Amino acid sequence: MTPQSDEDEVWRQIVASFNDTSELDSADQPWPDSENLPAGPPRRVVKPPEEARQPLPEEFAGLGRGGEAETEDDEGHYVPPPPPPLPKTDTATKLAWLALFGGPAYLLLSAALSWRLQGWMLFTAVAAFIGGFVALVVRMGDGPPTDGWDDGAVV
Repeated sequence: MTPQSDEDEVWRQIVASFNDTSELDSADQPWPDSENLPAGPPRRVVKPPEEARQPLPEEFAGLGRGGEAETEDDEGHYVPPPPPPLPKTDTATKLAWLALFGGPAYLLLSAALSWRLQGWMLFTAVAAFIGGFVALVVRMGDGPPTDGWDDGAVV
């Protein structure tokens, strides 16, 4: 027999036994010990009694981390920290964004209000859009960030 005929015979056996039921029922198969749960009761977190907690100043009593009134249902609620401030942009970047959105906005506004546009107005709006896009792409840079390189998402 050739290796190809052995492989063909194995495939014929697989196809012939495709609709056969399995010899072992799933209830007959043993359960792995590593999947068993411990026999003891589940662990619970116990909160300290009220008198053991540090007293709060009167102005902060009853307020959560976010400054809102805390209720019993809200005890485990996560309040994220405030986001970092936005980076400062220079004037050229601000003008590029203004041109990128201002050109099409002017064209949409003039179409909605049925204004008649002269040729130079239309050219200026389209040129502003293209110029803003090109300015942002050129200023984007093509190298890795200067504060370190990251190969993926950080979770």
